[in-house]
Amino acid sequence: MIAVVLAGGEGTRLAPYNTVFPKPLVPLGDRPILDIIIQQLDYYGFDRIVLSVGYLGALIEAYYGSGSSRVQDAEISFVREREPLGTVGSLALVPDLNESFLVINGDELTTLNYSDIMRFHKEHGALLTIAMNRRQVKLNLGVVEVDDHLKLQSFLEKPTLDYRVCMGVYVYEPEVLKYIPRGGRLDFPDLVWKMLKDGQTIMAYPSDDYWLDLGSHLDYQKAQDEFEEQKSRLLPER
Repeated sequence: MIAVVLAGGEGTRLAPYNTVFPKPLVPLGDRPILDIIIQQLDYYGFDRIVLSVGYLGALIEAYYGSGSSRVQDAEISFVREREPLGTVGSLALVPDLNESFLVINGDELTTLNYSDIMRFHKEHGALLTIAMNRRQVKLNLGVVEVDDHLKLQSFLEKPTLDYRVCMGVYVYEPEVLKYIPRGGRLDFPDLVWKMLKDGQTIMAYPSDDYWLDLGSHLDYQKAQDEFEEQKSRLLPER
């Protein structure tokens, strides 16, 4: 099985850490975040792992090229963005994507079972599957709802809103690559809208697994605080 890890972003929300490390090499416990992702992929049977690198990519290549990763069976290779190509543009650079493949952002910390989402994707005959989780957002303001004539319909004092959100984990069929121009910039929402316009099947995989997006200081600190407690789940062993 093939997995592509998107590890090319600048990680500006993690400044000033991103001036020294590319975001996927920021440490969590005794290892980089990216190392946790790679070990998980190896555990779930992905034998080909492609790291898409860009910003400070030479550091990622040097780290994994030296054999520092703790994988047992997976082959690790690289593609490099010469200029930023958006959140999906670099997929067009990856050779031989001729079967269903997993894509994951290089700053996701989750206990998601990657084998399950691959199975779900195939069972539903999707071209693209998006892993989703739930998040609640509490508003510290009163919400006013009115009709077209500005007549009050309801008033909600500091409501909590429940959302289904994208986890940054996806399964693609090779056919999706026709929507991604080689060497051109494309972001994931634009890809989704192109596919929906063409009537393509996109599925959403529901997950209540542990999940943090480590692109912000708040979630990075939360991950540091919880890592030891979650370590056995985040680093499964055969």
